[in-house]
Amino acid sequence: MSDSLFSPVTLGAINLANRIVMAPMTRDRAGPGDVPTDLMVKYYAQRASAGLIVTEGVQPSPVGKGYWRTPGIHSAEQIEGWRAVADAVHTRGGRIVMQLMHCGRVVVPANRGFDADVIAPSAIACPTPVPGPDGVPVPTATPREIAAEEIPALLEEYTQAARNAISAGLDGVELHCASGYLINQFLNPASNQRTDAYGGSAENRIRFPLEALRALAGAIGADRVGFRISPGNPYNGMDPADPAVTFGPFVKAADALGLAFCHVVDMGLPDLDTLALVRASFSGPIIANNNLKAGSARALLDAGQAEAVSFGRAYIANPDLAERIAAGAPLAKPDFSLLYTGEERGYTDYPAL
Repeated sequence: MSDSLFSPVTLGAINLANRIVMAPMTRDRAGPGDVPTDLMVKYYAQRASAGLIVTEGVQPSPVGKGYWRTPGIHSAEQIEGWRAVADAVHTRGGRIVMQLMHCGRVVVPANRGFDADVIAPSAIACPTPVPGPDGVPVPTATPREIAAEEIPALLEEYTQAARNAISAGLDGVELHCASGYLINQFLNPASNQRTDAYGGSAENRIRFPLEALRALAGAIGADRVGFRISPGNPYNGMDPADPAVTFGPFVKAADALGLAFCHVVDMGLPDLDTLALVRASFSGPIIANNNLKAGSARALLDAGQAEAVSFGRAYIANPDLAERIAAGAPLAKPDFSLLYTGEERGYTDYPAL
């Protein structure tokens, strides 16, 4: 009997050898100037047997940075650093897309190492403390409300980042619309209290996220653009109530763009079947995520609830996760104290079988 996890699948223009996706995970290993390092090249190359790798969140511009040592894609040096990553993954037969993550209001200025604006849909600070350079959580900065006339320039930052990612050799991009970052801040009424065309009703709150997806599709082709959502996720001060009111119309409108995939973090909400909501609104491929095991992942694929499945934490300590699943081998446990520090320790020193 064939194993659905190991059958090939196509997401837009991206052909995957199997349906196992490495989910995006912040690891805080970028070098000076937020440039990908040789250590990052090794990390991603080790995990290239995944059908697809989604990179850690990458800031599309200096203003998009909120965390310590996260990589960018807005300088020549960063582009070259990502080129080395993409080449290493492709050499091993893998595919890789870049997650574009603008933090918006989720910013500790000391993490940046340079002066830059802090912007958001509304001038409301993120209520959740964020780790500073020493790893100790501190209050975030109060953002400035971005003016409507600034939106086109913000969209251009995203599109140039996508062009840079393709120039570096990556196979596409994923727009981060989840976890309380800038796109999610526009979607959510707790962080978006605007009274113009970008705030108020769900129709208005989805306007900028759709403009961003449309701009990315126009820049690199819709079949190389995906997006990630996490309806009902309260992370970074989001209001988790009634997510279907916003995400139903958002996903339905995004579907008209012909995108490569929708990456869904299923929060296991008691009153909403998130995957069913997305499947009813989105005709393209779905990547399902959140606390999946090999068995539950196969069940989703076999039931037609998703075309691919993504694993995050399991990939931290198991660079050969796909091979381990295929062999029915036990999984190694990660050292969570080394998620964001330790250089090669807890990063590239987990052995394959």
